[in-house]
Amino acid sequence: MPCFRLCRFILGRLLPSFVWMLLLMWGVTLAAARPMTFDDQMKVRRIVSAVVSPDGRYVAYVQGVTDKAANRVQYDLWIVPAGGGAPRQLTFGARSATDPCWSPDSTQLAFVSNRDGKAQIWTVGLQGGEPYKVTDFYTNVSGVLWAGDGKHLVFVAEVYPECPDEDCNRRRYATAEASQVKAKIADRLLYRHWDSFRDGRRRHIFVVPVGGGPARDLTPGDYDAPPFSLGGRDYDLSPDGAELAFARNTDRDEAISTNNDIFLVPLAGGEPKRISISPGSDTHPRYSPDGRYIAWLSQDQAGFESDKKQVLLYERATGKLRRLSEKVDISFEELAWSPDGRTLFLAGDRHGQVPIFALTLDGDDARPLVAQGQNGNLSVAPDGKTLYFTQSTLTRPHEIFAVATTGGDPKPLTRVNEALLSEIRFGVVEETWFTGADNARVHAFIVKPPQFTEGKKYPMILLIHGGPQGAWSNGWSFRWNAQLFAAPGYVVVMLNPRGSTGYGQAFTDEISGDWGGKVYVDLLKGVDHVVGMGFVDPARIGAAGGSYGGYMVNWMLGHNTDKRFKAFVSHAGVYNLFSMYGATEELWFPEWEFKGNPWDNPELYEKWSPHRFAHNFATPTLVIHGELDYRVPVGEGLQLFTALQRRGVPSRLLYFPDEGHWILKPQNSELWYKTVHEWFATYLKPDAPQ
Repeated sequence: MPCFRLCRFILGRLLPSFVWMLLLMWGVTLAAARPMTFDDQMKVRRIVSAVVSPDGRYVAYVQGVTDKAANRVQYDLWIVPAGGGAPRQLTFGARSATDPCWSPDSTQLAFVSNRDGKAQIWTVGLQGGEPYKVTDFYTNVSGVLWAGDGKHLVFVAEVYPECPDEDCNRRRYATAEASQVKAKIADRLLYRHWDSFRDGRRRHIFVVPVGGGPARDLTPGDYDAPPFSLGGRDYDLSPDGAELAFARNTDRDEAISTNNDIFLVPLAGGEPKRISISPGSDTHPRYSPDGRYIAWLSQDQAGFESDKKQVLLYERATGKLRRLSEKVDISFEELAWSPDGRTLFLAGDRHGQVPIFALTLDGDDARPLVAQGQNGNLSVAPDGKTLYFTQSTLTRPHEIFAVATTGGDPKPLTRVNEALLSEIRFGVVEETWFTGADNARVHAFIVKPPQFTEGKKYPMILLIHGGPQGAWSNGWSFRWNAQLFAAPGYVVVMLNPRGSTGYGQAFTDEISGDWGGKVYVDLLKGVDHVVGMGFVDPARIGAAGGSYGGYMVNWMLGHNTDKRFKAFVSHAGVYNLFSMYGATEELWFPEWEFKGNPWDNPELYEKWSPHRFAHNFATPTLVIHGELDYRVPVGEGLQLFTALQRRGVPSRLLYFPDEGHWILKPQNSELWYKTVHEWFATYLKPDAPQ
């Protein structure tokens, strides 16, 4: 008997009437599920790490809870049994706790907290209680690691490199904080970065006794060690705690160099030894558990931050270097060793997902272990049988999962958002492929409105990702959440056109020097492809993007002569490539993308700059920018808004004096979403959610 017929027989003949009532109530609950709101987004608990204990009994993680009234996110330490069970909170109070790190005997966790004002290292036992303060450093610290001998901790802090000792740095910091003069003086480039001024300081790695005491600088000199990174830890301790591997860029002008190298230094101190040879960036060093090897991620191309990251293996006894993933066309972002030192577990973009792969030391055989979702924070159980990690999708925020290292279905270890998600009706997520420029296959996600009805046509919002070497993936986002865009009644389309990562390095490379070329054709063909599916109203299409996505919106604004798009949102978008070059900080980026600087090689700057097409501006546009955005400086947004206003184009400027490239503060984020929704509602007129 087919299953559905058997079930119907059982339900109809055997279940008592009260069960039918329960099922009916369950159906009513499903029907009452509602589209997602911004307040729902703020209720989501944020899981940002997963670290298994050395004895394999627990997984420590950080959980964030948004306090919208206080305009911040409170982070605390939690642990959960590695085999499953109820999570338990370890830290409490009004100040956050982050960066959990296990003691070698698994009895304590070190972490970073600003509970006394400045961010310092603290330790806490597994039963909780009052944490013990380890450091009393003169400035904020981060990135704590516990040495394998159990006696030392290492951390990262900013120093004045010319200072010979801690007392000198303490005086310099105190003088700067007390001074009423806030002027800045610079005599070299990269004097500011992303959202802050450097003020002549450098990031260095320090070691301190677990019981507290003076901290010692392991990486002195006028260099950042580790260098700035948007993700991943660029240093590691040998299993015996005797040696530190770290990344550092020793080129004179860091503004035009991506040449990070891997160095080794004894924890007792000494002269660092360079062990990497690539002219590109070498980062993310990790010792094998037996101490025989160090693996790291390496790029071949100098000056290109989006070159393929492949795995290099360094044999410590011989100094021999070997490439492990040369024949694998995936750029990896994270790695973790198996306890037997024979396998590396890696995460990297692949076709709109961020899968986990297993790569043996034989190399070139990256085996998918977890295929779906956005995965990261890899941590391997000490017996080598289980891998712990965080995973999210377009319909589920991050939770901690476990999977057998031999393969199988991942199992959730936490369900901290389950109750909230049960109240929300999400839009169905679909994937599609279409033919883009030069007959290339291009991938896209489609998120339908939660109230989607077959046969009806809906307004559409095209979301354009930044980078430009980046990708939309099957993962949760707090800043560009596709479900929040879809909730009012939009079809949300997230294309991964030329330049996107996860589709082979050649596909990624094709955008450089061609910012408004094939990628633009890919996007337009993608819009046509989705319209051809029959559920989009072609008279109600808008587009939004940030960073490079904002650039592309600005490019479309000057080329929207067929009025295909009815409204735009440009967030932190590049408008004038000439002025952008003179005010941004990472100069290797435009010099790679446009083949030089704008006075010696102006051709591509001229060809692809959106400001040259301002005479065509006619589409209503919302411009968003943050004052502290040094990556794409605020002048880009102000110039765009001025041009729109002088052209008489309906336009609005949303300016954040206290935000950088990303809008991070909860109340600012609320205003961002509210303003964007109002703008699109005015011009795309979605139906009211059902």
